[in-house]
Amino acid sequence: MDNRLLILWQAVTSGNVKQEEIAEYLGLSEKQTSRKLQKWKNDGWLDYVPGHGRGNLSKLEWLKNVEEIYEAKVMTMMDNSSVETISKYLTCSWSNNSKLRLMNKFRTKLGYNQNNNIEKLVIPRKYPFLTIHPLEAADLGSANIVENVYNRLVFVDEKGVVNPELVHSWDVSETKLRLYLKKDIKFHDGSVLHAEDVVHCLQRLRNSKYFQKLWEPITDICTITPHIVDLYFPNGCSYCLQMLGTMNASIYKEMEGSVYGTGSFFIGENNNEKTTLIAFKDYFQERPLLDVVEFIQVPKDFDVIYRSSTTLEDRSTFQVESDSGFGVVIMNKFRNSAIQKKDVRDYIHYVIARHRHELNDISERIRSNNQSCLIGKNQNYKIPVIDRPHFKEPIILQGINFTMATTLWLKETLEKEGIPVELKWLSFEESLNKSAKDEVDLFIHSEIFEMNQDFSFFYFLRNGFSPLVDSIKTNETISSYMAEYLHTPFLEWTELNLKVEKALIEDSIMIPLYYEKRQIPFAADLMNIQIKQFGYVDFSKLWVRPNL
Repeated sequence: MDNRLLILWQAVTSGNVKQEEIAEYLGLSEKQTSRKLQKWKNDGWLDYVPGHGRGNLSKLEWLKNVEEIYEAKVMTMMDNSSVETISKYLTCSWSNNSKLRLMNKFRTKLGYNQNNNIEKLVIPRKYPFLTIHPLEAADLGSANIVENVYNRLVFVDEKGVVNPELVHSWDVSETKLRLYLKKDIKFHDGSVLHAEDVVHCLQRLRNSKYFQKLWEPITDICTITPHIVDLYFPNGCSYCLQMLGTMNASIYKEMEGSVYGTGSFFIGENNNEKTTLIAFKDYFQERPLLDVVEFIQVPKDFDVIYRSSTTLEDRSTFQVESDSGFGVVIMNKFRNSAIQKKDVRDYIHYVIARHRHELNDISERIRSNNQSCLIGKNQNYKIPVIDRPHFKEPIILQGINFTMATTLWLKETLEKEGIPVELKWLSFEESLNKSAKDEVDLFIHSEIFEMNQDFSFFYFLRNGFSPLVDSIKTNETISSYMAEYLHTPFLEWTELNLKVEKALIEDSIMIPLYYEKRQIPFAADLMNIQIKQFGYVDFSKLWVRPNL
């Protein structure tokens, strides 16, 4: 199957056409287009008579219905081929009706199925996972994989309670934390976890450019016995335990280019077409109830529903809703542009505050937020009327695909109030690059809390991926607040978080914009659906009641 032939079928009907137009449709040079047309003619798809001379009309006549033949071929393949083989054909240039028919049949290949006593859950994914390494994971999809493949030393729940994971106990003082590892925990390669593995991972983490500032209070990490690790912080570190409960602090082992975890699943395959998680039978906690979880690449407009193979198209589904973080507008006050001026930032802040309620109309999952990034808290701040300053040049607004709808809303809103805006699109990877950020004046940042919001908010401010690092570093008031975290008991962090947030809001550096919910449709016969970090479903707990 040749997608370019399908593109041509959709774009050009039988009749006269310019060859340069065909080349433009196909994204090819005219020389390449000539070769393609000759091949398709030889294969019996069409008849083509080129016009003589540039600009003269050529004649194309279709001899076969390309889409009808291609659709029938893919439909037949669905009965015999693997899911990942079929999925790549869904991205071809189908008409709406053909795509709908193909997707409806493709859905029957997804969800839960049992074959030779192997229970598998096949899940559609819209984007490949950027990384499977805990140290590099900065996006939500990668975090989902990391959470299933690796373990941390401790787990911090929604209420802030620290629970054992790879350790069974700990002793903590004002200057030292001692960890006691569980025994006989196995990595996915069969080797046993020892204290040296923990020290190696934590040392790499504290030396990483993205986490150096966060780990600055820790001066030494060392082994005492094969199952005891000590962390030293002579100047205090009230959040040392909580820091060990973050996704990036997951423990792993690297060997000959592979990364092994200790989690409930190990990675069997990972490429652009699919990622396969296989249950780890030697898992030190409860073994997953499913044997395999497989993520299959699908088109961006595919509806992601967690189905079972017993669920027909008209069977009931239900929505599992979880918090999906918040959105804020970040202003880059250090860029050499008008955004450095507080009156400019304050006016943009004023415009956003006036129109923020309109965000409720963009999506049912978005709720405008004029209170705080911390759910359940209210800063009670009010924006006075601000006179419009003079704009000599457009404000540069960054856009990425994850925040496309809200970014377009922001552009339209600012322009409506007389602020000239130039939109600069970046990929997600580019948006993580500081040099790329330095080229824009403002952007919408979407943040998803890992679990406990008090520590997650501090982590959002402090880690090297944070868009606020420079703003905090040069603001004396905020810097003094940040120093307080070292010695403030964790139970008192909410008040401290609110003080930092208020200072950022009052300087018009960070503006709360919206809360967001994630809604995941599940088949009614999928059992034991539990939400874990980042609002994702815990795959290790899912099962399907057999239809006996």
